[in-house]
Amino acid sequence: MVRIGTLLSLASAFLASEGAISGARAEDDFFGGKTITILVGNGPGGGYDASTRIFARHLAKHIPGNPTIVPRNMPGAGGLNLANTLYNVAPKDGTTLGVFAASIALEPIFGNSLASYDPGQFEWIGSLERDTPSCAVWKGAGQEIKTLDDLIHAKNTVIFGASASGATTSQHAMLLKRYFNAPLKVIYGFRGVNDVKLALQRGEVNATCGMLESTVRSVFMSEYKSGDLKIFVQFGPKRAVPFFGSATRLYDRARNEQDRLTFDVIFKQAELSRPFAAPPGVPLDRISILRKAMIETSRDPQLIADAAKVSIEYNPVPGEETHDIFASYASIPAETIKAARDLIEPE
Repeated sequence: MVRIGTLLSLASAFLASEGAISGARAEDDFFGGKTITILVGNGPGGGYDASTRIFARHLAKHIPGNPTIVPRNMPGAGGLNLANTLYNVAPKDGTTLGVFAASIALEPIFGNSLASYDPGQFEWIGSLERDTPSCAVWKGAGQEIKTLDDLIHAKNTVIFGASASGATTSQHAMLLKRYFNAPLKVIYGFRGVNDVKLALQRGEVNATCGMLESTVRSVFMSEYKSGDLKIFVQFGPKRAVPFFGSATRLYDRARNEQDRLTFDVIFKQAELSRPFAAPPGVPLDRISILRKAMIETSRDPQLIADAAKVSIEYNPVPGEETHDIFASYASIPAETIKAARDLIEPE
């Protein structure tokens, strides 16, 4: 004979399991009929915009419920406006996401009072790509500059174009100026890589940083092949990028181990070339769905074929790894953070 207590226990367990299943089904069904807006922290036509829009075209079929995906550009302060909006204003339900530079995500760590967010509290979906940044010069800046040493010894000031002080277009140029005493000046206000490209072509600026391999391949490939655009320095912490040819590897020019640690603060996050975030507080079940969908989308043969047409490749960083990279900054000694900040802050 089965005891009444046993029956009640079995019934409770059954109801609990049914509740869990119902809850999981509710999360699986949440995105059905919804619209997910993906905010892009850069202007139209650049590497961030192109890679996000192609990705967005294929993302919905990998999310239960097949929601409508709408990319929308939100340029401003190099992506700072987007990060603030996503963290403080966007609905915390998974229907608003953002893609913006890792350097912008870390602005609070570097003391930017306008960055009203905690990078460790974003719900990181992952990063759409792993990549390596570099700096490039246009037609030798009229001084036959081809290498980092050529820049360092340039007789005339080299003008670099940048979007905002928190963007890699500014930070990496300022590092070259301060660490090597390179004769350069950074001017601001460009809305995206296409604005910088036009300024280079018009002779308004001579060079720019924040040049990811994917950006060069998708936006500057003809100019790169012709030699008008020359990559002269690259910033990968672990490896040289063959595509960048003979460009000097910054880490090979570090004077000591402490300088390498300082470089790590600036460039350890460099591989997160397209960080993909949700606001804090989005239910974790939905974050799991979005993280899984990001990885599945990156493997989608139709996505790969579409991206190949414009020389874009996706090599995603999973959400957990992306979170861990940003979280690791909390354990970096304050003096190392300060040394990095002193190298990259604007004049």
